[in-house]
Amino acid sequence: MFAGSKRFPNGLTHYFTICTKPNSYNLRSFKKIAVDSDRGISDAKSIRFTGRRLGHTQLQPVGESQSVESPRIQHRPNTQFYPYPYPYPYPWENSLDIYYYHLMSTQSAAPTAETGEIPAPSGKLIKADSIAAKFRSDIEQTIRERTSSAGRKPKLVGILATDSKPSESYAEFTQKTCDSIGVDFVLKRVGGALVTKEGDQEIRGVNGEGVEEAIIEANEDSNIDGIMVYYPIFGGLQDHYLQQVVSPFKDVEGLHSKFHFHLYHNVRFIRPKTLLSSSPFGSISPSSVAAANTKSIQQDDTPPPGTVKSIIPCTPLAIVKCLEYLGVYNTILSYGDRAYGKTITVINRSEVVGRPLAALLANDGARVFSVDIDSIQEYTKRPTSNTNAGPRRLYHPRHVVHPCSNTLEECLALSDVVISAVPSVNYKVKTANLKDGCVCVNISSEKNFEKEVRDKASLYLPSVGKVTIMMLLRNLMRLCQYQDILREENSQASVASV
Repeated sequence: MFAGSKRFPNGLTHYFTICTKPNSYNLRSFKKIAVDSDRGISDAKSIRFTGRRLGHTQLQPVGESQSVESPRIQHRPNTQFYPYPYPYPYPWENSLDIYYYHLMSTQSAAPTAETGEIPAPSGKLIKADSIAAKFRSDIEQTIRERTSSAGRKPKLVGILATDSKPSESYAEFTQKTCDSIGVDFVLKRVGGALVTKEGDQEIRGVNGEGVEEAIIEANEDSNIDGIMVYYPIFGGLQDHYLQQVVSPFKDVEGLHSKFHFHLYHNVRFIRPKTLLSSSPFGSISPSSVAAANTKSIQQDDTPPPGTVKSIIPCTPLAIVKCLEYLGVYNTILSYGDRAYGKTITVINRSEVVGRPLAALLANDGARVFSVDIDSIQEYTKRPTSNTNAGPRRLYHPRHVVHPCSNTLEECLALSDVVISAVPSVNYKVKTANLKDGCVCVNISSEKNFEKEVRDKASLYLPSVGKVTIMMLLRNLMRLCQYQDILREENSQASVASV
């Protein structure tokens, strides 16, 4: 670990100093690390090398009569902290090169001479930017092609109907992303988001007022390709009603009941014209659609002839893409079963994120514990027992929900992945309950995990917002494809009828 370092006489325990605070050269931030010279410095495994050299330090051996708590460590007079590379050759005897290292554990600074215990390394913090960038270039290319063929940019309308600060911030972020990627974004303010002036007085509207009319107007505008509404507005059933008012041909968020039905029934490919029918399957029976999808997903994700991929709610889809990026999904396995062998806990069973996410993961092969305030359910498409005669089924066509008697602590101890979406500043997933080496994903606007989560988690993703926006724009381009297919089919039908 220390290039050009010199060893001291064997049999003595020596001490050297390292800086334990980033960007700090204050000597009070130094800590003493014990190293047995018989094994050189290889035992200092509690320290992570970053490759940044700070300087050179003169060390003195510690005699047997000296206190281990106060070893003689002397810095060379007038020694400066030099940037890398330090000039060669080294002019001092019995000295060690001092690098910048980061302690991996706050509980134990280093292996001790008495116990030889080495603290476990902390997990890695993952930023959503790198995941979003993976999809951005493909989306930009699709947008350019669409703009060239249609003669205009894809148009997305956002409807803001409350004075909610998080909704306002999300709308501004959407505007900024769309502007940079080539989408024409228009923010329509109604209700509590609309401020009018009467003389010197500003008057704010009532939250939710005019939102349904704004949705219907956008549905009827042929120049608008997608609609997103910033929820919550009223909450509960009223918001669910508004989600059904949005045309499924313009629902970039994938919140329409038709898309949820497809997700829950593991229907991955659809014919766009079925969205016009009162039945999610149109004139095709549910069993035949499920069978066709099951057969297709065992091979790859290429839609069968005459079909396209169904829209998936953008936040659950973003989480799946994040898990794929983090290696949770096994790409060697068949499409539609790549989460097989993984146990995942999803905390919060809301109809917007938690429940569809649990179903999506289970349909991809995972065993999922869906945790809500009053119950825990298990989602899986693997049969729990073989009660039927004949060969055992590998899996059901879609996930099945079972009641679960496990406690949250027992679920966490079994889980390879923990996803939390609790909208409360006071809720925290206890780090002590996590499985060693698990992956933790926070999708709440609040921090649902404790600060020391990486003491247990191997990977920690604190937010997915930037990936969600990419999936929303991906859905927008897919809806443009739906509309193109529908227009072409209508045109062919018109010609055939003549």
